[in-house]
Amino acid sequence: MKIIPLSEGAFTVDKTKKFIPFDLGKDKLQERNAGSLLVEIQPFVIVTSKDILLLDTGLGFANEKDILQIHQNLSDNGINPSDVTKVLLSHLHKDHAGGISHQKNGERVVTFSNATYYINRQEFEFALQNTKSSYIIEDFEILKKSDNLKFTDGTGKINNYITHEVSGAHCPYHQVFWIEENGEKIFFGGDVAPQLQQIKNKFIAKYDYDGRKSMQLRQLWREEGEREKWVFLFYHDIKTPIFTNES
Repeated sequence: MKIIPLSEGAFTVDKTKKFIPFDLGKDKLQERNAGSLLVEIQPFVIVTSKDILLLDTGLGFANEKDILQIHQNLSDNGINPSDVTKVLLSHLHKDHAGGISHQKNGERVVTFSNATYYINRQEFEFALQNTKSSYIIEDFEILKKSDNLKFTDGTGKINNYITHEVSGAHCPYHQVFWIEENGEKIFFGGDVAPQLQQIKNKFIAKYDYDGRKSMQLRQLWREEGEREKWVFLFYHDIKTPIFTNES
């Protein structure tokens, strides 16, 4: 399988939950609001023998040429956005779901018109009812009337090689994914396992719905990943988007 990180850049985010671009070469974290976190926004593409998979969809912004950044990132890596076959969504917070849809000629359309979007049913229902700033309903509401949407429930399989499992912990119905092909196993933990250091160290995050459960899951995944030689994908890691357990 081929893994391609699709970095949208570094950002700081504080209790206002606004994502502010951060230039690693010039900006200073200490000059940002107290408590600001420095994160990467980084969807991933995985090319398998069956699919072109997109894991989460980024912030959904356009670049200076008025091209969606996620479309530009795909094109820069030789992938036509229309060739994406499946979009696997860990949850619907705005930094993961912003690229689900976009405005085109005054109309909101799905960003990956030929792809099937997979999202946990309860997460979708919860997000539609939620008025907190972590969710922007217009990003994903279009899926309600779209043939592109398929709901997942609990733990299960997609096409017999993608496993989805509700982890909760970061938000009530957050889900994680394993993709397995030809003896290789890739793990995407979304915002329960967003950075390598959180896998390596015990850490309870105040921004999690259940920080203790997040920490416990990360420790479990670390142990399983070491035994089974998983490839870990980290959505918010500035330095290490992909981590492979060496044999």
